[in-house]
Amino acid sequence: MKYFSAYDLVEYQFGQETDVSVFRNIAVYAELVDKIKNDIAFYMDYNILEFERPDQVSYKLYNTPIYHWTLFLMNDNLRERGWPMSNRDVLKHAQKLHPNTSLRFKAYLAEVFKVGQTLNGSTSGATGVVNHRHLDVGQLVINNVTGTFQVGEIVTSVNSSGIIESLQLESTSPEYLSAKYYLNGNEERVDIADLEIGPTAQQTEITYLDDYTTENENLKQIRVIKPDIIQNVARAFKEAVTL
Repeated sequence: MKYFSAYDLVEYQFGQETDVSVFRNIAVYAELVDKIKNDIAFYMDYNILEFERPDQVSYKLYNTPIYHWTLFLMNDNLRERGWPMSNRDVLKHAQKLHPNTSLRFKAYLAEVFKVGQTLNGSTSGATGVVNHRHLDVGQLVINNVTGTFQVGEIVTSVNSSGIIESLQLESTSPEYLSAKYYLNGNEERVDIADLEIGPTAQQTEITYLDDYTTENENLKQIRVIKPDIIQNVARAFKEAVTL
C-alpha cells in the first residue's frame, strides 16, 4: 500500500464540512475504495435516523466517533450532497428555494401571461407578477403578491401589445407545495397529455417538497463498514493517504 505516497496531494471537502482536508488524490486508489463499497464481505446497510450526526452513527456502530469519515468514503451521495437533513430542515430548505406563489390553469400558457406581466384576480382583487412559467404542467410562479387569488376566478392581464388576456384559475398554492412533475403507476415521470383536461387519475403529483423529501430519505440509506473489520480497513486506508 506504500505506493500511494508517490501520488499528488489534493484538497478534499467531505460533505457539508467547512474544513478542507489534504489527501492523496482519491482517484488513484479508486479500485481499493470500490472493492470495499461493493464487496458484501466488507459492508452492511444502515438507515440514518432523524437528527443523527456522522459522529453519533460512528459511535453507535464502532463505539467511537473517530470513524465518521468512513461513512462518506463508503457513500458517494454523502460526499457529493452532504449529510441528510432533518425533516424540519427539509421543509425550511424547500420554502427557502421556492418562496413564491403558484397558480395553475387548465390551459396552454405558451402565448399568454408572459414573465413580467401583472396578473389580476377579477373576484379577489389579488395581484402578482409572473416570475417563472412551467408550461409542461400549466403552472405560473408569481411574486410581489397582494391579496389572495381565489380558485375558479378569472385571472386577467394586459400584454405588451395592450391586449387583455384572461384564464380561469384552476388552483393556487405556495410554490414549494406546487407540482414539480408527475409520476405514472410505474413511478416514471410523465407529461400531462392534455393541459386543458389536466393530469389523469393514474398520474401522481410530486411537489417540490415531496421531491426534496424523497431525495433526503434516499441519502439516509447508506452502506457502512462492518464493525468487526473497521479498524483494519481504516488503518489500511489511512496508510495509503498518510502525508
